[in-house]
Amino acid sequence: MIDLNNNQKSFVEKAYAFYKTDVLTRGQINDFWKKNNLKNPSWLKTDKYKVGRGNYKLPIKESPITQSVKQNEELMQSSVNKTEAAYIVSSLTGNIVPKKDPVFVSFGNYPDVRNIIKSGQFYPVFITGLSGNGKTMGVTQACAELKKELIRVNVTIETDEDDLLGGYRLKDGQTVWQNGPVIEAMERGALLLLDEIDLASNKIMCLQPILEGSGVFVKKINKFVQPKPGFNVIATANTKGQGSEDGKFIGTNILNEAFLERFPVTFEQSYPSQKVEKKILVNTLNAAGKKDDGFIDKLVTWADVIRRTFYDGGVDEIISTRRLVHIVQAYAIFGDKVKAIQLCTNRFDNDTKNSFVELYTKVDSGASIDQILEDQRMAEVNAQMNDNNSESDDEEKEDQII
Repeated sequence: MIDLNNNQKSFVEKAYAFYKTDVLTRGQINDFWKKNNLKNPSWLKTDKYKVGRGNYKLPIKESPITQSVKQNEELMQSSVNKTEAAYIVSSLTGNIVPKKDPVFVSFGNYPDVRNIIKSGQFYPVFITGLSGNGKTMGVTQACAELKKELIRVNVTIETDEDDLLGGYRLKDGQTVWQNGPVIEAMERGALLLLDEIDLASNKIMCLQPILEGSGVFVKKINKFVQPKPGFNVIATANTKGQGSEDGKFIGTNILNEAFLERFPVTFEQSYPSQKVEKKILVNTLNAAGKKDDGFIDKLVTWADVIRRTFYDGGVDEIISTRRLVHIVQAYAIFGDKVKAIQLCTNRFDNDTKNSFVELYTKVDSGASIDQILEDQRMAEVNAQMNDNNSESDDEEKEDQII
């Protein structure tokens, strides 16, 4: 500071420390001296220090105070830069190889999925099928058998690049970059399982380069991530990425065609055969320390009748393999077959639930699948005839009135 008295120097230093700039407006100068009970610095608001319309430059050099302010600012910025550039943490700890499930029974596309994972090649797979038929379980158990690391992501419409690739998080009082599940899987050479992929929005398109087998540039940390050998992607969905026309799977979306094209193969997962389903339920009941082959046979028959009726358009709901497992688990807990079925079908509307329970009583009484289906067909025929008769009666009444 040149040619300034002590009061003027004090004002300049305090104003600079407060505003962090050496160019102030007339309003800033007036506000500062009034709020701090200082003398009006009229000497500053002259042409000598004017640098623009209503702007005045503080006559300041690198005094100890201003040097200290600048050094603190530089130190803070340096700390931020180091954090953003270098402090990267993993989002995963411990063993991420799935455990073998003693209840699991191989069926359907399992051998093919297992062979793809075992090959170690990058070969994305899309698995589609109705709810509760073992899509996710098959992938998980294939990784368990092969001792392959698996990272599972449950996709929703809110899932975005920050959720998948990573973002800045607060850790131990510091802002750090935390890798997302996709980056973790790429750097580990693990299998990335995108569960319920058809619930995603267009924000999932950030995976486009990854599904091509190439690396991805993470712009937030200025880093290019190249996948390690063994990395692969498997996606599961209830639809084929074309939405749900019948409304069964509300929330599913139409996925971008270019995105779907990145999956070389699509497996259509069906429910297991009766033989396999019996094994699954027997294993489930055995795991609970109980045995009842007769009940399991009837459950599988009951589910088969409902599925056939569902495929023919006779009912709007279906009994999945997962639902059968729930019923067996409920039976193991409560020891009551009908109660187990009622509790596990309460999620359906009353008409559907009651018809399902009534159907089980027929199966329990010894009726065969063919007999039950024939009874249902005759009931539908009789109902149609009654409707036709009602329409004829109504027409006759209208003719009499005329």
